[in-house]
Amino acid sequence: MALNLIKLCVGCESPEQLEGWVKHRLAEKVRLGQPLEHFHTTRMVPKRLDDLAGGSLYWVMKGMVQCRQKLLEVRPFTDGEGVSRCHLILEPSLVLTEWQPRRPFQGWRYLKTEDAPADRTRGEAEELPDHLRRELTELGLM
Repeated sequence: MALNLIKLCVGCESPEQLEGWVKHRLAEKVRLGQPLEHFHTTRMVPKRLDDLAGGSLYWVMKGMVQCRQKLLEVRPFTDGEGVSRCHLILEPSLVLTEWQPRRPFQGWRYLKTEDAPADRTRGEAEELPDHLRRELTELGLM
């Protein structure tokens, strides 16, 4: 069973906003003639690389896990100042998930598959306004 990562999506309030960012970044790469891959840079390099094969990066937005992106590769590198970092190479498309409350934390954390929220279809996610979905999730009714 694959291991996943979970991370706060700082400055992003919805999966739709994240999708817009991804599309913008990919369009910039096309414009600049750069390789067409989507990644997120992080300071810490996961130690359990083999366990992450086939996993995903789950995004926390406004205190709730709301979506995930398939993790394609973890690419460690050293930046210009000699600091170890890594690129989390991600599938550009998002998969919406059931909302799951999460308290703020720094960096990323490992997330076991059995603790990860289930995927949902886009139609299901749009049935309720966000404020109702949040309240029902916090009450444990969703």
